[in-house]
Amino acid sequence: MKEMKGKKKKRDNAFKLWGGRFEQGPAEVVGRFTGSLLSDLRLAPFDIKGSLAQADGLLNAGILDSTEYNRIKKGLNKIGLEFKTGRFPLDQHDEDIHTAIEKRLHSLVGDSAYKLHTGRSRNDQVVTAFRLYLLDEIKAVLSGLLDVQSGLHSMSSRHIGVPMPGFTHTQHAQPVLLSHHLLAYAEMFNRDIERLFHAYYAASVMPLGSGALAGTPYDIDREALSGPLGFKDISMNSIDAVSDRDFAIDAVYAMGLLMMHFSRLSEEIVVWSTEEFGFVSLPDAFTTGSSIMPQKKNPDVAELTRGKTGRVYGALVNLLTMMKGLPLSYNRDMQEDKPAVFDAVDTVKAVLDVWVQLIRGITINTGRLNESLSHGNLLATDIADYLTRRGMPFRKAHELTGRIVLYAIKKGVDVSSLHYDELKTFSPLFRPDIMHALDIKTSINSRAVIGSTSERQVKAAMERLGKKIRHYRGLVKRL
Repeated sequence: MKEMKGKKKKRDNAFKLWGGRFEQGPAEVVGRFTGSLLSDLRLAPFDIKGSLAQADGLLNAGILDSTEYNRIKKGLNKIGLEFKTGRFPLDQHDEDIHTAIEKRLHSLVGDSAYKLHTGRSRNDQVVTAFRLYLLDEIKAVLSGLLDVQSGLHSMSSRHIGVPMPGFTHTQHAQPVLLSHHLLAYAEMFNRDIERLFHAYYAASVMPLGSGALAGTPYDIDREALSGPLGFKDISMNSIDAVSDRDFAIDAVYAMGLLMMHFSRLSEEIVVWSTEEFGFVSLPDAFTTGSSIMPQKKNPDVAELTRGKTGRVYGALVNLLTMMKGLPLSYNRDMQEDKPAVFDAVDTVKAVLDVWVQLIRGITINTGRLNESLSHGNLLATDIADYLTRRGMPFRKAHELTGRIVLYAIKKGVDVSSLHYDELKTFSPLFRPDIMHALDIKTSINSRAVIGSTSERQVKAAMERLGKKIRHYRGLVKRL
């Protein structure tokens, strides 16, 4: 944006949407403290969209004649083009973007611009633009997250038969399919998608027509305005409409949980890419080196994702704290809602953009995964289950298997390496078929109930995920 040329105006003479009852304008320091022009710039197209709807309502209510209406509409469209092309004449003394747009409209169409604010307050004007902004951004986040889901689906499909150690407490636990492990994140992201849809519908309530807090005395058909603006509903209480920020909190809460899930995935990528694990190799383009150690290949994208999670958490705490003690209705505290939301949205979109590409470039080191299956006594539970199926109560089977594990540890081998002749010394219930049970593939495929790690169930899960992705994409298109 370019600043207006010519001599700077004194703050007292700056264009304001208020001021009649004041003998003196705000002090320069107050103007700087209360102004939000630069942080609100991204609301410009949504403010214009809301103003065009306001003009429609005023025309139908008989407040504007057709000449005034057409003049205002033409002026607003011109301002919209100026923002798109970076030619809007921005004045740093304007209080906010809404003031700047009205001032510019007046310069284009004259006093007709002053009629546009009939029956409208900045309270309902701003929150209308804010909600419209969030609707656009939630759709963008949903689309990006679905791209990540598609990446997980593709990676899972390519590695459907690859086993790996499953972990609890970061210790080897039981064998699972790598695809099953990856699809756990897909389940988390499915819940995030559902929360984002909820946040979208929470934001899709039109407050325009609520005025400052009491509603408008002019015969404006609010329901007729909501559809063209893309809202699914209209607010039912004017006091609540101008003072509600639940919709913003819902959106940031959903994004906060999304970041938590990305942070968990990031932690695993960091660990899996270490020399100690070596489960994955990251593409050069998504890692960095060291300024002093030539051999280093650092997983900075994953690490920064973990770090940026705190920013989104901070935005959520910001909003909750801002709102916790506010009386009805609007209070200026609420001006602090937008920087928090803007930062959360920007952070999440940046994370999605980079992870969509990172997932495509990750290489799975199947050899290291296979090697890791040979230690950690991953099949101990299978021994206990074998004994239980032969009639031993599970608690006794658990205790006996623990003694077998201790025997293997002292011998310096994994339980999967023990022979039938050794195992039968612990219990006569062991038969030669125990050796079939002590097999990774057999163990994995024995977990055959819905939601388990058997290959058949994982294939079914991938089919369900593919259907969900297609379903969600269809829903996003219809928003």
